[in-house]
Amino acid sequence: MTTKKQRLASVDALRGFDMFWIIGGEALFLPLLAITGWSLFAFGDAQMKHSQWHGFTFYDLIFPLFIFLSGVTLGLAGKSLRGLPLHERRPLYRKALKRLLVLVILGVIYNHGWGTGIPADPGEIRYASVLARIGFAWFFAAIIAWHCIPRTQYVVAAAILLGYWLLQATSGSMTPEGSINAWIDQCCLPGITYQNRAYDPEGLLSTIPAVVNALAGVFAGRWLKKHAGNHRQILKGLVIGGVALLLAGYLWHWIYPVNKELWTGSFVFITVGCSLLLLAIFYLLVDVLRWHAFTVFFSVIGMNAILVYLGTSLVNWGYTSEGLLGGIARVLPEAWGTLVIASGVILLQWLVLRWLYKRAIFISP
Repeated sequence: MTTKKQRLASVDALRGFDMFWIIGGEALFLPLLAITGWSLFAFGDAQMKHSQWHGFTFYDLIFPLFIFLSGVTLGLAGKSLRGLPLHERRPLYRKALKRLLVLVILGVIYNHGWGTGIPADPGEIRYASVLARIGFAWFFAAIIAWHCIPRTQYVVAAAILLGYWLLQATSGSMTPEGSINAWIDQCCLPGITYQNRAYDPEGLLSTIPAVVNALAGVFAGRWLKKHAGNHRQILKGLVIGGVALLLAGYLWHWIYPVNKELWTGSFVFITVGCSLLLLAIFYLLVDVLRWHAFTVFFSVIGMNAILVYLGTSLVNWGYTSEGLLGGIARVLPEAWGTLVIASGVILLQWLVLRWLYKRAIFISP
């Protein structure tokens, strides 16, 4: 797939697959379970909920997978600023800072975070957000990738995870109120936390290990670029790396629990392992076997992922689907009607995104 720069179609398709569950894919399992009675759909519905504290579900993967894919694009670009004079580096620094600032602002907008009304009360705004974490993880991964040799990048990633583990193990407890994350957020995070919790799931401290998810994407992107055209070698590296990290993450879990809210190191291992395996699957289907319809369906979503995410907060797609398809849904059995409305939510968003896709309108910060 080509826009203004060369892209890997599997990366865009995988990003679209990731966002598919955000735009309403998670709502399909319950009506399908009611219609078929198949336990597979019961399992799928259970996987569409975040873990309460320790543990891991598929829905926990959506956020770190997006961060990982932002790193893959960095690795594919393969830019290095080492040795360049400041005047040549400055435009990239400005662009990176602008991207970070835009994502932070969009995150506040997504949270409807202007506080108690207009005029806004800065003390009632939630500044932490999913988009802000994506921005910070990408920004620091970019700075590291642009200025450090690959060996140093691996050392930095390992140091972040080990340092974060030691900090959590020696300061406080692995509980919502007793964790070092809660203390840092109460002490240093401006505004309010998510649902006024003691910690924010997108808080200050837990953003640091998320940088490693982006760096892992850089490593994967570099592998794709290095072995471009050698499908066997690419798939072999992605699968071996994914399986190894999954095994390491589950072993680490016994002494350092997998926890999305705290974004523990074991959680990073598990999510990066899953991300590598999904990238391998999509690379096989999209770039090797060239499943065109599959590629286009998800790429339409993936090419405007930030817009998709904002739309889920700012537009009531359920209301629109009900208005257009409610008459059909009401004459059907309840489960079928629910499925029609849920499918309509997805279809409406996809058609808007396809309109943008056909006109090569791709909105990114």
